[in-house]
Amino acid sequence: MATLPNTLEDAIAQAALATKTALNDGRTRLQVDLVFPEIALQSQSIAQQFIPIFDELGIVPKVLFADTGAAALARRDWGAVGFKIDDVGTSRSLMEEKIQPEDEAFLLVAPSSVEVAQVEKLSNLAGDRPFILLNPQLEDVSVVGIGYAARQLRERFLATIESCYYLRPLDGAAILRSYPSLWQVWLETDDGYQIIAEESQRPVGDALDLILAKATNNDTRETPAPPKPGLKLMMDIRSLRKNLKDQ
Repeated sequence: MATLPNTLEDAIAQAALATKTALNDGRTRLQVDLVFPEIALQSQSIAQQFIPIFDELGIVPKVLFADTGAAALARRDWGAVGFKIDDVGTSRSLMEEKIQPEDEAFLLVAPSSVEVAQVEKLSNLAGDRPFILLNPQLEDVSVVGIGYAARQLRERFLATIESCYYLRPLDGAAILRSYPSLWQVWLETDDGYQIIAEESQRPVGDALDLILAKATNNDTRETPAPPKPGLKLMMDIRSLRKNLKDQ
C-alpha cells in the first residue's frame, strides 16, 4: 500500500518509482499528476528528476515540452544530455517529424488542452513505445474555449491513458494514487495524515464529499487507525505556494 509522502522531493521520487513499476508491468501510456496550482512553474525541474528512470530501464527518452520556448530553456539549462529535447509542435506541424523510428520512449512535459490534438497524434505515432504525460493540463478547459468536438477528442484520448501517479492536496485532506496501489483518500489529523478510504477509481464530486463526510463524523464506537506521515508534505506545498507568490 502506498503511503503519503513526507516532502515534495519524496512525492517526485514516489511518482518516478510508480512510473517505473508501471512500465515494467507493460503499461505504456501513462500519466503523472502533482496537482498543485503552482507546480507548472517547476515542470522543467521535475522532468529532469524523472530522466533517471529511463536510464534504469535501459531506454533513451525523447523529452517533449509544450512549446518551443520551454524546450529551448531546457536545452540551455540541462546542457549536454544523452537524449533529444523538442516541443510537441502546433496544429500546423507535421507530427511524423516529431516521432522517429529510432525513438525509444517519450516524456511529454506539462502539455495543455491547447495541445491535446497534437498530443493524441503523437501518442498514436508512438505506438506501443512508452508515452508518459508529466503534469499535463489537458483537462483544464479554462486554458482555452473548448467546444463539443474538442471535448470529445480530449475525453477519447484521456480514456487511453492510465494514471500511474496522482497527488492532490485538498483543504485538510489529500488524494493519492501510486501504481499499483488503489486510489487513497487521506484526512489531516492533529498528528499527521490518516488514510480513510481506498477506491478503484479516482473519487471526485459527491463520492469524495461522502467519504470525507463519513470520516469527519466523529464516532466514538470505533478506534481510528494510527495516523501516517504526510503533514510535512502539506507544509512544504504551502511554503512553495507562498514562495512562488512572493517571486
